[in-house]
Amino acid sequence: MNLQQLEYILAVDELRHFAKAAEYCNVTQPTLSAMIQKLEDELNTKLFDRTTQPVQPTLTGRKVIEQARIALRQTNQIKEIVKEETRSVEGVFRIGVLPTIAPYLLPRFFPELMEEYPSLDIRVTEMKTQECLEALKGGVLEAVLIAGAAEGDHFHSIPLYYESFLGYVSKHNALFKKEMIRSSEVNGEQLWLLDEGHCFRDQLMRFCQLEAAKSCQIAYRLGSMETFMRMVESGKGITFIPELAVLQLNDEQKRLVRPFAMPRPTRRIYLVTRTDFIRHTLLNMLIEKIKACVPKEMLTLQNGQKVV
Repeated sequence: MNLQQLEYILAVDELRHFAKAAEYCNVTQPTLSAMIQKLEDELNTKLFDRTTQPVQPTLTGRKVIEQARIALRQTNQIKEIVKEETRSVEGVFRIGVLPTIAPYLLPRFFPELMEEYPSLDIRVTEMKTQECLEALKGGVLEAVLIAGAAEGDHFHSIPLYYESFLGYVSKHNALFKKEMIRSSEVNGEQLWLLDEGHCFRDQLMRFCQLEAAKSCQIAYRLGSMETFMRMVESGKGITFIPELAVLQLNDEQKRLVRPFAMPRPTRRIYLVTRTDFIRHTLLNMLIEKIKACVPKEMLTLQNGQKVV
């Protein structure tokens, strides 16, 4: 048994396909298959059911894969200790980011970061909060950017900035004529909301007390905030956007933006790692870059803002 074999079975488990796993590991499929077969022979058990599509781990295989993930994470920590001792900012760093954060925050600092640190390979995956935390706990990711502190002894949450929610209102909606939005004025009629599981949606549902309006929203759920914005621009309904999104709008689009009346619903963005995270030099650099790229007033909670 060797570490390479453990990396191969993790790749197959993640991609559920031998050919894709081989491509990901930069080896031929016969090589990967042979190495996994050799491990199965050594353990005298089948790790994967090859008769199903996609490939599925066996019951024993799941347990072996989980232990392999722990072993590889601990092995990688040895390398990370050395990198941290030399204050290195290089290598692979895998981070999960909420879809309601990534398109508005990453363009503000990511290109500069890649140019300044060419040896740093940051791999970003967009996923919902629970998926982020599960991947972080399982060692698939090194850090996540989420809205709200992570609960549990496994995680360390570092606050970054505050971000208000804003209304994005079509010209044909009654709220367009008002300077501010009151939560009591928001109902489910032509309200474009993200699917359940997005904390952005859940926070707004609670703040606006929209539980009773759920039945009205079913026909208006799509997949992306950008899609909702295009629907509003075409004259249909209302949606909500994060504060950083406004900085990407043109003058015509900004005419559709409406702030909430006080208290203004606000989310707090955190960078979360596992408590056993080692590479603090890299992490601190990333924190500085993020804080430097957002407007200074977003670094502190402003009068009239309410964290939801």
